This record gives sequence, structure tokens and C-alpha cells, in this order.
Amino acid sequence: MEPFGHSEALTLGVELELQLVNTHDYDLAPYSAEMLRLMEKIPLPGTVVPEMTSSMIEIATGICHSSSEVLGQLSQLRDALVRCADKLNIAIAGGGTHPFQQWHEQRIYDRPRFRQLSELYGYLSKQFTIFGQHVHIGCPDADSALLMLHRMSRYIPHFIALSASSPFVQGQDTQFDSARLNSVFAFPMSGRAPFTLSWDAFGEFFAKTTRTGVVKSMKDFYWDIRPKPEYGTIEIRVFDTPLTVERAAALSGFVQSLAAWFLKEQPFVPQEDDYMVYTYNRFRACRFGLEAVYVEPATGQHLPLREHIVATLDRIAPHAQDLGAAAAIDMLRGSADRGANDARWLRETVSRERLLAEMVRQGAERFRGRGAR
Repeated sequence: MEPFGHSEALTLGVELELQLVNTHDYDLAPYSAEMLRLMEKIPLPGTVVPEMTSSMIEIATGICHSSSEVLGQLSQLRDALVRCADKLNIAIAGGGTHPFQQWHEQRIYDRPRFRQLSELYGYLSKQFTIFGQHVHIGCPDADSALLMLHRMSRYIPHFIALSASSPFVQGQDTQFDSARLNSVFAFPMSGRAPFTLSWDAFGEFFAKTTRTGVVKSMKDFYWDIRPKPEYGTIEIRVFDTPLTVERAAALSGFVQSLAAWFLKEQPFVPQEDDYMVYTYNRFRACRFGLEAVYVEPATGQHLPLREHIVATLDRIAPHAQDLGAAAAIDMLRGSADRGANDARWLRETVSRERLLAEMVRQGAERFRGRGAR
């Protein structure tokens, strides 16, 4: 395993997996190769890369110091994507799932790793046409990264509920706010990282798994949060891709403010027993979103997840203020107070318009910054 790299504590990096849709019936459109050819001519921050299937594209920021810097870079990338998509007569949309695409129609993007994964996982590879946001947070050192990872794990339900944007799959309302994560959970190396607070012990675990041949690199772990030693970060992977870059940036501000609270106040020491309620809490957040019940790991107390989110946002508000993330925290607090996430907007739009394709069209308008029309 490679050594844990150096990064500046609390720096951010954000990746967004996005939908390419045609403007005829708003189904997915296999245009990632054409989009990449157009985008490579434009000087931009961060990167634009292909994803598993050819109706997906991923944008990523460079190293950012604040959620407002994340928003600035994502906005530049978004605007360039939209201009290129317009030339191809397609559109770009957020959301964790496309609401009516058929997985068997998707094409694996022609890249060696994607071909290998397709051979290994069969139809699951095409069912992995799902769209998530990943947030990297810089950590002072390797042991601090593991401590950060296990502290963050208590807030996985908060991240899921606030970002949930995948209620529809294969033309049906799944009754989940985040159905996307059900596809992730099908992979054998998904779930939670092993509980260890020592990088040496984590290295021993990694050596055992590579020795068995089960994994070859850290990329083979589809954990909810995983270390990224090459960047000196941990990577949180449970967010659905939001419908707007503004919400994506706000979620990164939440992560950064939580991390600052952890580093500066050392509020609690994570325990293996925290994970006794982990799967239950994660499932409830996927199923019910902001209406979920949350079980507090330390006390076993049951309370509305919305209440715990608001209390958490209030607790970290001073750190958010210091980081310039106060507006991000206010946005998310408002969402929690109203019980309003992107999954709710998608359902309300379908209820009003009675057509999934029109929901996708309005979602694409929201992504480009025009709001719903």
C-alpha cells in the first residue's frame, strides 16, 4: 500500500457524476466521448473524465480551500459542459438515478478498467449507471485520517438524506429517497471500512486483502468512506449527485465544517460499537430521507433525523463561520427545517407534470442554473 500523502488539513475536492440526456425524449444519451473531445479544448479548473457507461461524465474540482471556491470551480465546469452539450443537442442533468433509463441499453465506456469491471461484475456494471457526488477532505496525517473517517461515519445518514435525489428507477417510484445506494450495496466490497484507528493496522488489513487477490488497489473498495492515500484525504461517497452545483458546494461546506469541529474540539472518540446501528441508520436515511428516524450511536436514543441534522448544523456553525461556509450551512438547515431535499422536488415535479421526461427536462434546466421551467 502506498504511503499516506501530504495534504493541507480541511482542503476540499469534489467530484460529480452527471447524466447526459438527449433533448428528444430526455432518455440517457451515449455522448461522453464527444463531450470529452469538446471539453478538452477548454482551459478549466479540475478535470473532466469518462465514467463506467457512455451516458455519464464526471467533473472534479482541483484542491479548494472553501465551499465558495468549490462553487466557483463547479460553476465554471458546469457552464462549459452546458455549452458543449448545446452543440451536440443534448442536455446535462444532476440526480442520483435517471428515472426511466433501461440498464441493458447502456454501453460500457471503452477503457481497460471499465472493461475489466464489466467482465467481473456482469450486468451490475451497466446497473452502475448511477450518479454520485464524492467529497474529499484533507487530513493532517494518516492516523488523523482514520480517526476522521470513523467520526464522519456517524453522519452518513445526514449526508444521504440531505443529498437524496434518486427516487425513480426504471420508470417507477421506488419509495426510497436514495435508491442509488441500493445499486452500490450490490458490490462485494461496499459498506463500511474496517474499524482501526492506526494506519499501520490498516496497512496490515490491506496487505491481507491484496494477498488473497480479492482487491488490487484502494479503488476496489466501494466503501461509504475510504482513505485516499495518494491525495492525503478521506473520500465520502454516499451523496447522490444534487440537481444543482450550489447544493453540491453546500454539502462540501458541511463536510468541511464537520471536519473542523472534529480537529479543533475532538468531540468524541469513535468506537466499534458505533457501527451496531450504522446499517440501520443508513437504510432509514435511504428509504425515508429527511423523514427518517436516527438512532444516536452513543446513547441509543431514537429521534427524527431532521432534528439531529439541525442540531449538528447549529453545533458546527462557529466553524462554518470561520471557514466562510455559513451560507452553505444556512441552505442545508433550511432544507432540513422544511423536509425539502431534491428527491422531494423530483416527486413534486412528477406529481404536477405527470411525465418523467418533463421532470428530467426541468431538472436539466435547474442544473444549468435557470431554475425549473
